[in-house]
Amino acid sequence: MKDIKGIANFIYEVGMLNRTPRSGFQFLGTGDQSVAEHSFRTAVISYVLGKMDGKVDVGKMIIEALFHDLGEARVSDLSHVHQKYNERHQADAVKDVAASLPFGQDIVESYTEHENRTTPESILVKDADTLEWIISLKEQVDTGNARALTWIEYATKRLQTEVAKNLVAEIMKTDSNEWWGGEKGGVWWK
Repeated sequence: MKDIKGIANFIYEVGMLNRTPRSGFQFLGTGDQSVAEHSFRTAVISYVLGKMDGKVDVGKMIIEALFHDLGEARVSDLSHVHQKYNERHQADAVKDVAASLPFGQDIVESYTEHENRTTPESILVKDADTLEWIISLKEQVDTGNARALTWIEYATKRLQTEVAKNLVAEIMKTDSNEWWGGEKGGVWWK
């Protein structure tokens, strides 16, 4: 690797995603999340959807999910309202980040595939991205923000794959506290 300085800078830049807030929560009125938190859970959900599908390259999906919002380190997370008045140029940001990396072309190709939805993997990763938002909204519903239910309804309509549609049905029936406390009425709730 000849440009190790570029790699060091890339790793620092990725850290900016830890401090870049997801803008949708500002409009929702409750909750918060960084782009890095969103990207991590999107990668986990991509793995799950890929395994559920059984016919796709799960490793490729994880890489795509990790980098799908990389450009937001430079352009921030712009909600649909922000995008009405600002041009995003996220693809340009990804290309600029990648230009200093010996493996940068891999990141650009992964990002482009995600944006164009040209493969079964990219369609599943987009569903994982949407599912991550739905799960974040469901967590807000479970803590009392009824407004999030309307947002979930619209987000659910964006899902493309049967595996994602099946998973969201179960997510909506499952309390977000159940994983640690057991089912309501179970031993931990008495």
